[in-house]
Amino acid sequence: MMEDTQQTLFFDNIRGKHIGADFGGGTVTSDAGVLLLRQAERRCGIIAAMASVLHDRRHRSYVQHPLRRLLAQRIYQIACGYQDGNDSDELRHDPALQCACELLPSAGNALGSQPTMSRLENGLSRSDLYRIGLSFIRTFVSSYPTPPRRIILDIDDTDDAVHGGQQLSLFNAYYGGYCYQPIHLYEGHSGRFITALLRPGKRPCGTEITSVLRHVLKQLRRYWPETLIILRGDSHYSTPEVHEFCEQHGLLYVLGQNVNSRILEQVWLQRDLVAFHYEQSKQPQLSYTDIDYRADSWKQPHRLVVKCTATAKGSDVRAIVTNIPWKDGRRLYERLYCARGRMENCIKDHKSVLHSDRTSCERFAANQARLFLHSAAYVLLHTLRHIGLTGTEYAAAQFDTLQKCFLKIGARVVESSRRLLLHLPSSYPLKQTLRILHHNLLASTN
Repeated sequence: MMEDTQQTLFFDNIRGKHIGADFGGGTVTSDAGVLLLRQAERRCGIIAAMASVLHDRRHRSYVQHPLRRLLAQRIYQIACGYQDGNDSDELRHDPALQCACELLPSAGNALGSQPTMSRLENGLSRSDLYRIGLSFIRTFVSSYPTPPRRIILDIDDTDDAVHGGQQLSLFNAYYGGYCYQPIHLYEGHSGRFITALLRPGKRPCGTEITSVLRHVLKQLRRYWPETLIILRGDSHYSTPEVHEFCEQHGLLYVLGQNVNSRILEQVWLQRDLVAFHYEQSKQPQLSYTDIDYRADSWKQPHRLVVKCTATAKGSDVRAIVTNIPWKDGRRLYERLYCARGRMENCIKDHKSVLHSDRTSCERFAANQARLFLHSAAYVLLHTLRHIGLTGTEYAAAQFDTLQKCFLKIGARVVESSRRLLLHLPSSYPLKQTLRILHHNLLASTN
């Protein structure tokens, strides 16, 4: 540490004056916005919910950091962009992070180190992880002041590349390497996180999908028995098991459907007409038609909405399968099914911005624990955006924008006997938006 404070970094002169920089600035933080995350946690309660379901198996004589504080430290670090557990060794002395974790910098008590974080991730049992999964669903439910009239369950999976001997990682030819393939569930209107389950690197089968849906639906129906639930997913979620499960449990669904030769035989006339009109007008053509279709593995026929298009690139036929009784197939396809593209942004925030694919532990359970920690960071940032930035130009911003604009703020920390004050830069360009963000978060917790 002494070497860092004494070493000076020299730059080109300005108007004859020598320019240098060192690390002797004192009690300064580069992440003052982490206190906004602390306020967001008081609104959504995800860290408190996770901590409440865990059993601390450590010997009390040797415990320095309570589980809740360790969870808060790790989750706040991830939300601020420090996805690697090794960062804890330096960040444990950060004054803003200490404040967010209910410690005063003057007390001289550092936060948890990297080995402590590794023990946390590897110490969670399967029953702990199951209870944490339920706590996410309960947090999702409590984010609504009253039971909603309708929600959409957006379900999808994504690749999570591994680079070692992780348990249950498999080679996936589609993704071209060894990976996990976790399933993500979000609410389609708001982007609220519901759950994420780590899986081996293969496409989920119908039985596995219904197992996930059964656990989620059981919890949702416990609190919202009258809410209309719509399941939305792409074509590999269109299985007979999923169709039957939805019919039995009163779920509506709209799922992608692979187009085969039998479907093409039923829509050949519409396909040829669209192609003919394109040849005549040289303008893109589009047509929707409904058919009843039954695959060999299906117990009964289901309604398919088939879209036929013709452009300069050629003809294309796509389809969805649904039990939603809307007569307008085009509206169902374009306004409901195509809106699932929003989920891609949710997964992008979760995976690419918060780096939830850092599942490099050897044990599968430890990697699921990491996935949950990154998921909690997603919940905090979504709360920050959904509640704190509502009505501002950042109400739909990606998470990396939130990090750069509202979390990565330098500040000088001054602590006296009666108060602790963070002096933010006078040149900070988003003062007014930050005031709105602070007001909205504070108002929602009072």
